[in-house]
Amino acid sequence: MPPLRLFASALFGLALAAMPSLASAQAFSDDQRGQIETIVRSYLLAHPEVLEEVSAELNKRQAIAEAEKHQAAIAQNAQTIFNSPRGVTLGNKDGDVSFVEFFDYNCGYCKRAMTDMLELMKDDPKLKVVLKEFPVLGPGSVEAAQVAVAVRMQDPTGKKYLDFHQKLLNGRGQADKARSIAAAKDAGLDMARLEKDLASPEVRATIEENFKLAEAMGMNGTPSYVIGKQVVVGAVGLEALKEKIGIARCGKATC
Repeated sequence: MPPLRLFASALFGLALAAMPSLASAQAFSDDQRGQIETIVRSYLLAHPEVLEEVSAELNKRQAIAEAEKHQAAIAQNAQTIFNSPRGVTLGNKDGDVSFVEFFDYNCGYCKRAMTDMLELMKDDPKLKVVLKEFPVLGPGSVEAAQVAVAVRMQDPTGKKYLDFHQKLLNGRGQADKARSIAAAKDAGLDMARLEKDLASPEVRATIEENFKLAEAMGMNGTPSYVIGKQVVVGAVGLEALKEKIGIARCGKATC
């Protein structure tokens, strides 16, 4: 079926859905349906601007539905998203807004996102930042995430983790176990304990927890964020992140 004819048919179906009394009052024959679809098609050809209006309204409704879905998922998993001991907490641990980032050490966009995060932490003393390993870009990413979890296990303050995090994300080449171990050593971690912690069930449990959270919120790439009641996907940039934080804090982009 040609696209316009298909669109006309879809509009007809939407019209019937909006008028259940009409739909139940009579059953249209195939002939009658064809005539109505022809009328709709002719109207759309004469008034193509309607297609833009319909598309805009559809996008609006989809965005609202997506936001509602995200809010429900966040509410259902809030304790794990914002307060799991398996996350790395930076910034103000008692902050009024939680900024949660899901990242992959082999994600090029995550390097820019890290710069944005550091800038936000510097400028916003009320911001709580939570980092969650989300290795979606292959075996090297999984190895790097495993080392990162082991780093977190011996660094409750997050200071050495952040140093490790920056060294690994800013490094050249593919992140894997060897590069991650080197970054951990440079950050001053206890390497004997690190090797021991790498074999701990906690490493696998942490990564599985993060994947379950990402799946619940429809995340399939990095960086992805949870900011208040909002899910944000992609390296949207510093200003956009500030706006999301403002919405979480006071209901508008600038408080």
